[in-house]
Amino acid sequence: MPFEEYYRYFRQWMEPEHERARRRFESTLLFFKNQKVSASSVLDLCAGTGIAGAAAAKAFSASKLTLVDVRKEDLEKVREWLGIAEVNPELRLVAGDVLQLPELVEEHDLAVLWGHTMPHFDPFDAVRLFSGVASVLDEGGYFFIEEPDRIGRFLYNRMYRDFTVERTGAETIVSIHEGYDVRKGVERRGYYILPGFKKMAEMELRARDLASLLAIGRIFFRDANLITPSEHGVSGVSEVLVFRRPKRRIAGEVYSEFQSFTRV
Repeated sequence: MPFEEYYRYFRQWMEPEHERARRRFESTLLFFKNQKVSASSVLDLCAGTGIAGAAAAKAFSASKLTLVDVRKEDLEKVREWLGIAEVNPELRLVAGDVLQLPELVEEHDLAVLWGHTMPHFDPFDAVRLFSGVASVLDEGGYFFIEEPDRIGRFLYNRMYRDFTVERTGAETIVSIHEGYDVRKGVERRGYYILPGFKKMAEMELRARDLASLLAIGRIFFRDANLITPSEHGVSGVSEVLVFRRPKRRIAGEVYSEFQSFTRV
């Protein structure tokens, strides 16, 4: 079952008419405004409805905004976010796989992966992602990732649950641990609708620690940094990884190799 079905039930985080989504937009905008960064072109990856892309375009006064997501129907929503932000950059919407980024987009100044998206990428795909992003950024380009440290939360703070209530309301969504793939390093998790216990989605997820992401990023970027919530002080924004100055030659070589890579 595609994970698109999952996101159909969690629109309050994405739709411009929802207060929770608007709060996400405002907190993201504030975070980017506090960064001493210049960018005329912004690339929003796994963009959804484009909350982060619109916020970045506003904060950095970007003249160009590109969104990439497999969920084509969500991408058009960014026009509403741009209206809320009162900006009108040149807009390009790309319905495609971010793991094939160099085939989809041209060079940009800044890329964002916002909203705790990294669990969707297994360790091999994470390398494809980082190398692809580094390949399409200019020499001084930035890559921002918003992502919490799930290993710290799950293992040391003991927040992991085999059975989790994901959403309540007229319909309750629960998720259940259904296995682990040792070759891919991912958990298999099923999502069910109550009452009735109808399976609505299943996903493979990879819990990560931020140090590992910093290490991967440092292979493809000359600068790597972590900004914690206590450091950036913006409510509604978790830890943010910041990478700068891509190593484009290395990134291109690794990207090409991993495109044909076959898991053991």
